Amino acid sequence: LAHAAPKLASLNIRGAFLVAPPDLETRLSMIPGARDFIPVPRDPLPFPSLMAASKTDPYASHEAAGDLANAWGSLLVDAGDAGHINADSGHGPWPEGLMTFTAFLGRL
Repeated sequence: LAHAAPKLASLNIRGAFLVAPPDLETRLSMIPGARDFIPVPRDPLPFPSLMAASKTDPYASHEAAGDLANAWGSLLVDAGDAGHINADSGHGPWPEGLMTFTAFLGRL
């Protein structure tokens, strides 16, 4: 999204809900095929955004996620001790995420 954002600025995008962004700068070797995405743009996103990040994500420290959220102008939401939040890690329905998303939509 950070790479595409400048091209999306002219569109009427209301917001972006980001979950578990990887820290490509320090954990590139853990993420096959990610080399094309570095360096990660650090310009503010041209629309409101919210980022949910876990304190125990093996692909990004909470500090790295917070740093990206700050650079992009995203509101950071602590997802607690959730590991990497995706279907491959066993996450199925995520009621807390749905509630966070619904609250985010209400602010747009």
